[in-house]
Amino acid sequence: MAGSGALLRQCPLLVPQNREGTAYEGFVTAQGRDFHVRILLPMDFQLKNARIECSWHLKKILHGYRHILKQRLHSCPDLVSFMVELKTILEIALKNTQDLHIPRPPEYYSCLVRDLEILGWNKVAYVDSGLTTIMLKAEDSCGRQHLITLKLNAKYPTEPPDCLVDFPVQFAISWMPQVNSPRTCSQAKRDLKSGPLPNSLIDIYNQFLAALESLKEFWDAMDEIDGKTWVLEPENPTRSATTRRIAIGNNVSVNVEVDPRHPSMLPECYFLGADHVVNPLRIKLNNNMHLWDPEISLLQNLKDVLEIDFPSRAVLEKSDFAKDCGICYAYRLDGTTPDQVCDDPRCGQPFHQACLYEWLQGLPSSRQSFNVIFGECPYCNKPLTLKSSMKKL
Repeated sequence: MAGSGALLRQCPLLVPQNREGTAYEGFVTAQGRDFHVRILLPMDFQLKNARIECSWHLKKILHGYRHILKQRLHSCPDLVSFMVELKTILEIALKNTQDLHIPRPPEYYSCLVRDLEILGWNKVAYVDSGLTTIMLKAEDSCGRQHLITLKLNAKYPTEPPDCLVDFPVQFAISWMPQVNSPRTCSQAKRDLKSGPLPNSLIDIYNQFLAALESLKEFWDAMDEIDGKTWVLEPENPTRSATTRRIAIGNNVSVNVEVDPRHPSMLPECYFLGADHVVNPLRIKLNNNMHLWDPEISLLQNLKDVLEIDFPSRAVLEKSDFAKDCGICYAYRLDGTTPDQVCDDPRCGQPFHQACLYEWLQGLPSSRQSFNVIFGECPYCNKPLTLKSSMKKL
């Protein structure tokens, strides 16, 4: 089952309950403790419609994080990504649960309310009733909306809060030690004009804004790709996603991975499709990569180097490229799309890698050498070769 290897590495105690890969049950581990969880996915594998069932103890621990989990369900491209997010949130929740018995002094609330008043309540997207979880919203210079979730422990503002952001790079805040006594609101406003406030939400928010602008060029490049080409994967890319699988033609695409720190440089490119179609593209890439110009957009560079025009969203529909697998007759299987194509120009039938592997394994005429299996196309019987790390399946 595609993707199950990565899931096994992240959550070895979470196992599938059916062949369709829509039900998983087991345990998620955090801080050396195992918590029972059951995940039910719809047949289209859309995480936003998934149902999560867990023990009453885990539900109690994650009670204050329901909004964050719901947001992650909507934004994560697949189950593996969500489980990584769930484990991160659970680690933070456990850390803060340990702090619940510590009484929060009046200074905690006065500092927090002061910071929120200075920052402006219009920048607050969510705050829980205990004033321990705060979600702030911001708009970058291009009008894109972003969120940062802050989990404050009982020692705030002596210790910084935990920060969760949808970034392609790590977001580490700088937390300056406080040497003065707590300031009044008017004093803080005067200090804000001259520089950032130490140990304050305002300082974190300013660092958040600076990080947004440092990633502007990366998001500009990805937004241009999303807006002007047909992106096959991920279906609903998050702001942290660095890859795009772009349709080039019928059963032909290129997967590009962009470095968020250097988005104007040549990205890693991996072509998917029949050899007689993608081999000329690989040759063009190798021959023309010296033409890459960091001064023009990434998308235009790809067009120039590959000597192609990507199919226009204004002329063609996604269904022109989203062809179903010739074995399971579905487009998405466990979050993946068909990425193997018969090399015969008269056939060109696409398949999921997992489906094709299982099909070839079942043929007595197929043979395998290490991670390469040799067999025949299920449609035209043309010999084909499948390279795969199928031990992950």
